[in-house]
Amino acid sequence: MLASIATSLLTILLLFQPQTGRPGGRPGGGGQQQPPASTQTTPPAGAQTAGGEAAPRPMPDEPPVVTKHEIKMGDRQLKYTVTTGMMPIRNREGVTEAQIFYMAYTLDGAGPAAERPLMFSFNGGPGSSSVWLHLGALGPKRVKMLDDGGLPAPPYRLVENDQTWLDATDLVFIDPVGTGFSRAANQQVASRFFSLNGDIESVGEFIRMYLTRNERWASPLFLVGESYGTTRASGLSGYLIGRGIAFNGIVLVSTVMNFATLNFAPGNDLAYQLIFPSYTATAWYHKKLPADLQRQPLKKVLEESEKWVATEYTAALGKGDRLTSAERQAVIERMSRYSGLPAAFIDNCNLRVDLGRFNKELLRSEKRTTGRLDSRFKGIDASAASERPDFDPSMSAIRGPYTATFSQYVRSELGYKSDLEYYILGGGIGQWNWGTNNGYADTSTALRSAFGQNPYMKLFVASGYYDMATPYYAADYTLDHMSLDPSLRKNITVKYYEAGHMMYIDVKSLAQLKRDVAAFIQDSVNGKP
Repeated sequence: MLASIATSLLTILLLFQPQTGRPGGRPGGGGQQQPPASTQTTPPAGAQTAGGEAAPRPMPDEPPVVTKHEIKMGDRQLKYTVTTGMMPIRNREGVTEAQIFYMAYTLDGAGPAAERPLMFSFNGGPGSSSVWLHLGALGPKRVKMLDDGGLPAPPYRLVENDQTWLDATDLVFIDPVGTGFSRAANQQVASRFFSLNGDIESVGEFIRMYLTRNERWASPLFLVGESYGTTRASGLSGYLIGRGIAFNGIVLVSTVMNFATLNFAPGNDLAYQLIFPSYTATAWYHKKLPADLQRQPLKKVLEESEKWVATEYTAALGKGDRLTSAERQAVIERMSRYSGLPAAFIDNCNLRVDLGRFNKELLRSEKRTTGRLDSRFKGIDASAASERPDFDPSMSAIRGPYTATFSQYVRSELGYKSDLEYYILGGGIGQWNWGTNNGYADTSTALRSAFGQNPYMKLFVASGYYDMATPYYAADYTLDHMSLDPSLRKNITVKYYEAGHMMYIDVKSLAQLKRDVAAFIQDSVNGKP
């Protein structure tokens, strides 16, 4: 879910609705463990289809690479198999239009596959590979960062992850088309994958193919997505249930389903309201709040800030230009109290402080900025006088270590050799089609539909208090506005962590997240509606 790509999410002005032209969808693949050599006929490169677009170039199937490994987890020795390769995504005519790269971890000696949970994992962007959840929290190896998630000195290293989720569920990490090693057959075909609906359909087709080829249709099924990956997971829950694939549980890490909650745009005051408690958390962390608030625990301070936002701040923004001078001054004073920002600055922002301005202003007197993905991090800009930060220090802390360690790991330990550039975050996708019309993308409607059709499904939502990219209060708002039947509310579990967007880079939050998700998986497999 992520980083610089996620800034594009804030420019959305459009509404989720169906598109024509799905990229995959032809039932294909048998029950074999490894894909066979391709026997399909493909139009020659440069030929045109009936629709006039260039025919996809030949993309022959290749057998996956299978390796065996083991790690120590507490007093247990986990032996596991990793299958690394490409999954063909074919159109209705059987032509391979893309190949999706994946890494599947299965625990050896775990009993019948039909009883073993299976979780599909991906990150966000759109344009991010699956590396962050893979090497940050879920997989048996993780990137070694400082204990609080800070940047270590190079060279960067992987270490055994004693908080891996592999003891609780098998794991399949998916790189959607245009991320990682995943590629479309040509640019014209790729444009159909680079869309909200095309992305959901192609990842949905991957899941169908994986279940078929590996005979896992009877397994308890789970999804986990981060950032835009939560948008994808929510959309998939509704899309796949109509195709006979129902999930036991869905895990959303740093959630955005309704993009109206994120977009700082004229006429949309909602985003300013929902991010404000995250400003409070950040100011508390950096000790910029008044002394009486600094002495209180973070959770208590946030409860006070949330209450003020839900009442006085929301009412004040709703009045717009009808706000009296006295009312305006009262709002400015409270905003300053709960954000640590100067009153004059708030006044000049017309009571509406967007994220870039906040990140630059809070620590301006120290000539520092705060992070976007994780506001605990500090950055140093070329000029302390500029209006917005030059970069996100929390992204800078993770990009190098994750890029280097994955590039070494996939070749040396997983045995997958490719000279393709691995698009870890951005670089592989074109302009994104949100499939909307003068509104905001919103996949919470698909999630509600999945709940309605599958009352056994459980939802786990993980939010970081210092996540400024997908604020926790915005995620809560979306969950509270799904028009979900009261009988299904008990199926939702929400947990909060004193870290950022990728809360798992903090070792304490990593362990807490593992405990919470392990309990969730157990409850989802054994629970009742």
